[in-house]
Amino acid sequence: MKRQLAHLTVSSFTSFLFILLQSILAVGLDDRQQAHDPAQSLLKTALQQKAEEIKSLRVRAGAPFKIALFADLHFGEDAWTEWGPQQDVNSVEVMSSVLDDETPDFVIYLGDVITANNIPIANASLYWDKAISPTRARGIPWASVFGNHDDAPFEWPVEWFSPPGIPPIDCPAPNASSCSGEKYCSFRGTQRIELMKKEIEHNLLTLSKNGPKDLWPSISNYVLQLSSSDDPESPLLFMYFLDSGGGSYPEVISNAQAEWFQHISQEINPDSRVPEIIFWHIPSRAYRKVAPRLTICKPCVGSINKEKVAAQEAELGIMDMLAKRSSVKAVFAGHNHGLDWCCPYKKLWLCFARHTGYGGYGNWPRGARILEINDQPFCIKSWIRMEDGNVHSQIILSS
Repeated sequence: MKRQLAHLTVSSFTSFLFILLQSILAVGLDDRQQAHDPAQSLLKTALQQKAEEIKSLRVRAGAPFKIALFADLHFGEDAWTEWGPQQDVNSVEVMSSVLDDETPDFVIYLGDVITANNIPIANASLYWDKAISPTRARGIPWASVFGNHDDAPFEWPVEWFSPPGIPPIDCPAPNASSCSGEKYCSFRGTQRIELMKKEIEHNLLTLSKNGPKDLWPSISNYVLQLSSSDDPESPLLFMYFLDSGGGSYPEVISNAQAEWFQHISQEINPDSRVPEIIFWHIPSRAYRKVAPRLTICKPCVGSINKEKVAAQEAELGIMDMLAKRSSVKAVFAGHNHGLDWCCPYKKLWLCFARHTGYGGYGNWPRGARILEINDQPFCIKSWIRMEDGNVHSQIILSS
């Protein structure tokens, strides 16, 4: 080990420490053990300090800031079959391919990380943890936003009520952070707040947040700042995350969420000087207005337009607010697996990600939307990176 560490640069040593700490946390290192092992305590302290540094997102001098969007992974789908777990393996391969090809600075999980209505165990966080594992293993920080399947109640499959009946359920072995025994396979499901709390508690690299309590059950409502390379206190871009509902409550961005956005955006960006981009899972009704009819033609840019926009159940003010703010440059959504286009809407862009996971409907090739933010001069570029390495649908969203 000493010979190996001698050849590591400071940067690679930090990455090594992150990966090692994640392994330590995964097996539930006992605090008493740390107390008797100074090396472990020192390691954890150093990594916590480094994690706090990463949580202040900042463009590196002379380099663009790159974000990968992973949408609609649907981990845990048909979890009781041989087919289901293999799709999770395939999804990990997609993410790994994109991460290795693009080497992003940041990853956003854009909803439907899991298919909770197919997960026959109480602690769906186990599947959520698998979904973020490729990003975590590479020491890349990430943030997540909820989709309609992430806390949907378990739906009993109709085939369980005919021969051969209910199959044996493979419940993972209980660990320090989970339930045990009969309750562990109780089909209770896992609520949004439980999923988010466990992601935050067990991962130093996550920037996800619970959001204001007065917006609950809507959970993933928060804002992150990307800072200039010159000054960590100088914002280059604000990224807003909004929970578009679904699952345990209606598919909608509420009036309360819209008011929260208006309040927080005016507080941190009162003169709209700093560019802003928005992330949520279910497209708003405005997406229907700009959707290509058949083929994707300019000014829209994309490669697949294979279904109608499945929009939120209502429009309660958020789009009007976004359209009136000159600083808002683009909105990014998932949900529709057969759409990957960007189209202009008034003075901003409405974009779909690309279906990343092998779970969920549709057999279109998998990939991920990439965003690239340049500092001087400011510019937001985007393209789709496919699982096979191909790149297409390049577009400039702001300059």
